[in-house]
Amino acid sequence: MPSKGREEEIGRVSAEIRDPIHGYIFANEIEQKIIDTSVVQRLRRIRQLAGCHLVYPGGQHSRFEHVIGSMYLAKKVGEVLQTRKDATIDQDDRIHLRLAALLHDVGHGPFSHMFEEVMTERTEFTHEDMTRKIILQTEIGDILEKQGFSKNGVADLSIAKSRSRPRFQNDVIAGGLSVDIMDYLLRDSYFTGVEYGKVDISRIINSIEVAGDRLAIEDAAMFAFEALMIARYQMFRAVYFHRTVRAAELMLIKSMILADKELHLTDISLQNFLSMTDDVTLHRIRTLNSGSDEELIRARQLANDYFSRRLLKCVYEQKFQRTGKTLSSISSQRKFRREISEEIARKAQVEVDDVYVDLPTAASIPMTSDRRSFKSVRVVLGHEKKKAWEERSIENLPLIGAITGYMDVWRIYTIKENREKVANSVGKVLGRSGFESRVSK
Repeated sequence: MPSKGREEEIGRVSAEIRDPIHGYIFANEIEQKIIDTSVVQRLRRIRQLAGCHLVYPGGQHSRFEHVIGSMYLAKKVGEVLQTRKDATIDQDDRIHLRLAALLHDVGHGPFSHMFEEVMTERTEFTHEDMTRKIILQTEIGDILEKQGFSKNGVADLSIAKSRSRPRFQNDVIAGGLSVDIMDYLLRDSYFTGVEYGKVDISRIINSIEVAGDRLAIEDAAMFAFEALMIARYQMFRAVYFHRTVRAAELMLIKSMILADKELHLTDISLQNFLSMTDDVTLHRIRTLNSGSDEELIRARQLANDYFSRRLLKCVYEQKFQRTGKTLSSISSQRKFRREISEEIARKAQVEVDDVYVDLPTAASIPMTSDRRSFKSVRVVLGHEKKKAWEERSIENLPLIGAITGYMDVWRIYTIKENREKVANSVGKVLGRSGFESRVSK
């Protein structure tokens, strides 16, 4: 831990960044040093929303802007928490929160969450695991330790798994009241040009409290919290799960999986991982020396079609809002998708690899920082001198209670040439009840 004098020195403004969402963002000495590392600068070349720009042309923003914005919001939250009598937080804690927010996405691979799906297919390694590895084994760790910080401590907080700090500090980094969700909703909404993600985050931040070692919110600001949850839900429906966005992303995912054996994309060595950005990875796949290898030929074709925006066509869509989660395991989903694809392809008399079954699922309400279902929110009641808090069930909240559970959008895609044949086959395979009847069998 830095000495008090060192804390003051570290806290001095060293750089200013003009951000379209938050205005001027000021970085201190250690933050500037970390921002200037090649590891963080790499995030400039990883889009926040992968293939979303093929539908929303303005959605070209990167992970770099997002982590800078998250750092800024962590500063604002830290300042508010310092005024709360139930929050044990000092200058050192506030600096740690800013550093953790700055580094929380440093482990993302090319095309962000799309690469995460590839990693899930091939390994058990997550972008959180990579974030920790990068902080501990690169120049970032050296900078932290030189400035008197524990790189292990910062790494743990960056992935919201710190056990040495109060749990509410993990909540600042991940969860329903986190700086992550507040920044990406505003930023994604702004750059895609949609209205859904516009939320009064100032009201939320200024109403943040600590109750029982977890982040809470004042009762008077519950409307703003509900607006945040609804905005996230709408952004998933309108942007993140948009049918054409998912078409592009399915192509990316399949292309990377097929190319993995040749390009070793899921090799988790730092040298390999940090060399990969969106454009570099796409170029490597598009220029594969595939020879007669059918998988590599297909990987290259998918990458070229993505590059030229020759996207898959959606022939079936069914939306669900469920309180219970089915097909929860990765292996169950994979088996289900394969069985449906094979049956549809057989009846349509097309190649099975030309039929794509997409089952994107997301919790309607974000998970907590400890990766549990967000079933309740802590609400602070009363005045400054006499405060109490209560746990309110999400299901009983008037607005967001209606969207609790899981949002599913199940779709079937195929190439343009097979559109009519596959559409007819889907009708025969799924019938009127669609996926619901198949899942319940």
